Amino acid sequence: MPRDTFDAIILGAGAAGLMAAAVAGQRGRRVLLVDHADEPGKKILISGGGRCNFTNLHTQADRYLSANPHFAKSALGRYTAADFVALVERHGIAWHEKTLGQLFCDGSARQIVAMLLDECRAGAVEIALGQPLGEVAHDGNEYRVAIGARQASAPRLVIATGGPSIPKMSATGLAYDLARRFGLKVVEPRPALVPLTLGGEETLFRELSGVAAEVVARVGKIAFREAALFTHRGLSGPAILQISSYWRHGQPIAVDFVPDAAPDWLAAAKRSQPRTTVRRALAARLPDRLAEVLADRLGLAGELANLADRRLDEAARRLGGWAFNPNGSEGFAKAEVTAGGISTAEFSSQTLEARRVPGLYAIGEAVDVTGWLGGYNFQWAWASGWAVGQVL
Repeated sequence: MPRDTFDAIILGAGAAGLMAAAVAGQRGRRVLLVDHADEPGKKILISGGGRCNFTNLHTQADRYLSANPHFAKSALGRYTAADFVALVERHGIAWHEKTLGQLFCDGSARQIVAMLLDECRAGAVEIALGQPLGEVAHDGNEYRVAIGARQASAPRLVIATGGPSIPKMSATGLAYDLARRFGLKVVEPRPALVPLTLGGEETLFRELSGVAAEVVARVGKIAFREAALFTHRGLSGPAILQISSYWRHGQPIAVDFVPDAAPDWLAAAKRSQPRTTVRRALAARLPDRLAEVLADRLGLAGELANLADRRLDEAARRLGGWAFNPNGSEGFAKAEVTAGGISTAEFSSQTLEARRVPGLYAIGEAVDVTGWLGGYNFQWAWASGWAVGQVL
């Protein structure tokens, strides 16, 4: 069977793969971009409620999780959020900042995919979609890839197949299978940016499904101040999704329901409004249903004037660090990204080439670099894709 020869084969037509292909193609490389899905950029299309939170203005390496927290610095420093914004504007895509540096399309996420495909066309990138990936082999000089009935080869192979989060978007663990095939270590993958589930007595909080409030969520020394949302299974919302990336099974999380309150705020309310109740004091700061449930769980009935300051201060401390003990998460099916992945110890942070397997690269979510919620993971995809595109 005749074999097509390329300068590079990129597996995965998501954010990182599209970026790497476009950059390499425009540098004159003959690139084949392969994906078993029937269309490119599926996760881009569903991101940001269909508007694509395509980067974050506050991107820096300390907002990424990795066994090597310094690994992402090189790529992120060389291709910044401003660089991607310039690309977006060059294609005439209108955008806006929502909150916390998060940038979204004014229109549709499809504009970002169309932009990347235009960039690929400018580099004469060949894209092969909707074909099963067969054997991937290396003979010491070239990588051979079976794509359906077709055979292709190249001296360089890029793993950009992402992680197993959101399997309904055709996500798989292929990146890890390929890594192990070539002798590369994998940091155990786990769901990240994912809702947490509650069991036992804490199932009582499920009656608050749909109620949200701004809180500070903590696990260990890590804390995020954003909205938390009660669901029919547990806890979600930005603050919880953020903390979930750091949470490990068996760890408690603490939620501060009154982040702006002084430690003695209930005792102070007793002096200024002695006839009010804990429930009414909470309702001035929180949604009524949440205030009611928290007041009931605190077990402080009656007017504040009849409650000792000691008990009120104890209640304030509990409200400032309410302990939840998640019994799990909603898993890869609901996780926005995957934490863990191919170990960064295997790669050069400059080129993202495997140290022990010449010509093999990995980028984006496939490697052990996971960003915060809010466009950080896309920026890692763009930056790592750009860095690889420079060296293919």
